Amino acid sequence: MTKKVYIRTFGCQMNQADTEIITALLQDEGYVMTGSEERADLVILNTCAVRENAVEKILHTLDHMKGKRRSRPGLLVGVIGCVPQYYREKMFGMADGIDFLAGPDTYRQLPAMIANAGQGIRGADFGFSSDETYCGIEPARSGTISAFIPVMRGCNNRCAFCVVPFTRGKERSRPFRSVLEDVGRLAASGYKEITLLGQNVNSYSDDEAACDFTELLDRVAVAAEGVRIRFTTSHPKDISESLVRVIAARNNICNAIHLPVQSGSTRMLKLMNRGHTREEYFEKIAMIRSAIPGVTVSTDLIAGFCGETLEDHQATLSMMEDVRFDFAYMFYYSVRPGTYAAKHLPDDVPEEEKKRRLEEIIALQGSISGERNAAEVGAVVEVLAESESKRSSEMLMGRTDTNRVVVFDRHGFEAGDLVKVRIRSSTPATLIGTPA
Repeated sequence: MTKKVYIRTFGCQMNQADTEIITALLQDEGYVMTGSEERADLVILNTCAVRENAVEKILHTLDHMKGKRRSRPGLLVGVIGCVPQYYREKMFGMADGIDFLAGPDTYRQLPAMIANAGQGIRGADFGFSSDETYCGIEPARSGTISAFIPVMRGCNNRCAFCVVPFTRGKERSRPFRSVLEDVGRLAASGYKEITLLGQNVNSYSDDEAACDFTELLDRVAVAAEGVRIRFTTSHPKDISESLVRVIAARNNICNAIHLPVQSGSTRMLKLMNRGHTREEYFEKIAMIRSAIPGVTVSTDLIAGFCGETLEDHQATLSMMEDVRFDFAYMFYYSVRPGTYAAKHLPDDVPEEEKKRRLEEIIALQGSISGERNAAEVGAVVEVLAESESKRSSEMLMGRTDTNRVVVFDRHGFEAGDLVKVRIRSSTPATLIGTPA
C-alpha cells in the first residue's frame, strides 16, 4: 500500500485549501505526507485549468514524471482538481503515466481510487455534488500564521471566458455555524490571519440560518477579534454597501478588496457577460473608497478578448489611470474550449497583438503601483511578518492590512509577529523599511 505522498499544488488559493483537505483525508487513512517528490510513493498534482498555460505546466510536469516512473516502477501519479474535471477521460490520452483522475467534488473517494491504482486499476471520478463543501473535515493546515477557510464553492456567473462553472460546478455554501466553529478553533490556536474563500464569495448564502456574506463576515470578525480577516474573490455586481459598511466598521477586517473588472470597455464587459458596465464599476469603486479611507483595490485584467478593438483597449488603459489600482493580475486571452466565448465568439485578435496590449497594461500598472507605493514612504505601518526574506535571513517579509508586501530589518522579530515598520523606500511591488 502506498504510504508516502507528495502533493504539488498549482493555481489559486482555493486549490491550496483543497490540498489541506486532501492531506487530512489521506492522513486519516494512514498515508504520510512528504515534502520531497523523490521520496514519494505517490505524487498527486492538484491542478488549475483557468488559463491555457496552466494546463501546459501540468503536461510538462507529467512529461517530466516519465523518467521518474521508469527508475521507480512502483511510483503512482494522480491528477486531480480542475484540469481533469475540464478534460475528463481525455486526460489519460494527453499524457502517459496517469494512474487516476479526480475532480474537485470527489476527494472523499481518493483513498479508494489510490488503492485501486496500486492494484493496476485506473480510475476516474468527475461527479458533481450539489452539496459537497467538505464540511466536517478539519484541514491539515500547512502553516501556523495564516489560514484559509473555504466558505462556498462553485460559481453561477457564466462569464464568457471562464471555465470555473465547468470545473467547480454550481454555487453552494457551507453552513454558517460550521464556518464560525472553524474560525473559533483557528483563533484559539493562535492564528493571526484568516482568509474566507469562494469563487464568488459575495454569493455566500446559508438560507437556513438566514445568513448572507455580509452577516457572515461581520460575525467572523467578532468571533476572531484580534485576528486579521480577509476574503476573496468579489464580483463587482455583487459587492454591496452593507458589506462595505461592515469592512469599515470592524477594525480587524483588512482594508483590501480584490475586485476583478477584466476590461474597461462596456462593450467588452457585455461580450464577457460580466453583468455590469464601466460606469457601474466606477460607482462601486467610489462607494468603496468613500467608506473605507486608505483601502487598496486590486483587480484582474484580460488583454485581447474576442472582438477587442484598439478603442476597447484604450478604454481599459483609461480606466486604470482613473481607478489607479494598487496592483493587478494581468493576462492575455486564451481560448478555453467549452466556454461561451469558444463556442460563439471569434478569437480574432492576433496573439502578437494580444501580447503587445498586455505589455502596455503591465507597464501602466507598474507605473501606477510604483507611485502608490512611493506615497507610503515615511509612513509607519503595521506588518504581519510571514517569513524570512528570500534575499537575507536578516530581513523578514510580511504584509500590511492593505495587502502591501513589506520587507524589513529583522531586529529580533520572528514570523508571526505584528511589527510597526517605518517605510524608507519602495519599488512597484514592495515596501522596504525598518521597525519603528
